Amino acid sequence: MQAACRPAVRVPRSARALTCAVGAALGLALALPARPQTMALSDPAATVQSTELAAAYTRWRTSIDAFAEQDREHPPTAGAVLFVGSSTIRFWSHLAQDFRQVPVVMNRGFGGSTMNDCSLLVRDLVTRYKPSQVLVYAGDNDLAEGRTPRQVLASFQYFVKVLREELPDVRLAYISIKPSPSRAALLPRIRETNALLADYVATLPNAKYIDIFTAMLGEDGQPRRDLFLGDALHMNAAGYAIWQGVITSYLGGGPVPLPGSVNAAASPAAVPVTAADATAVPASSSAR
Repeated sequence: MQAACRPAVRVPRSARALTCAVGAALGLALALPARPQTMALSDPAATVQSTELAAAYTRWRTSIDAFAEQDREHPPTAGAVLFVGSSTIRFWSHLAQDFRQVPVVMNRGFGGSTMNDCSLLVRDLVTRYKPSQVLVYAGDNDLAEGRTPRQVLASFQYFVKVLREELPDVRLAYISIKPSPSRAALLPRIRETNALLADYVATLPNAKYIDIFTAMLGEDGQPRRDLFLGDALHMNAAGYAIWQGVITSYLGGGPVPLPGSVNAAASPAAVPVTAADATAVPASSSAR
């Protein structure tokens, strides 16, 4: 080692000693196996979100690829009115025709999705298109999978956070969860979720809560079976006609009909959302 460290020109002994010490330390460092890099102060919420995002990409890869193919065939135009959400939006095949007073309507519904999925994929499905208005329908699949009303609210709050960070001036509307006969057992939770979302949207600028729940109830206060297909979950033409009538006034800039909004008896005050509430409940789902 001393011969290897002897300099070609004479330098002070102290400098030679320092050079040898540095070289020895470097050689030892190279000989040792690399230590895995870890975050000293990792954010558990960020870790969970990253894991959920990867799972969402895997779960919805087919839908994401299909949207990408549509974009290649018909390049989207900025400033569209964009609908995003579950199969209620996806199956609205005549969406553009129903709102033909709007120059450009974009459908980004993907069947079986949850509000949690929409919030995780908001950049891929919404903000990248730079729409002028965004209408969201999601939440009932979350409840069917076991998530709580507060968790649905937390997912929507994250959706809004990302949306407003990237598109601060975009108009936003949340379409209330519909009362499906097949999910009559979930009606108390649907009412609670709608109330939480309505209270939250009321605090947002340039945003509306669109109540379609009330319009789909019969005189007995129960879901109208005649508005649904045989599965009692997806809407028929009569159901979509009601949606078209309620939403048209919003898109036209007029007041949104809110016939009684959510039942007052089932409208609790807004409840703070905790980090635990925001954690998704993983569960499989069929196309809903």
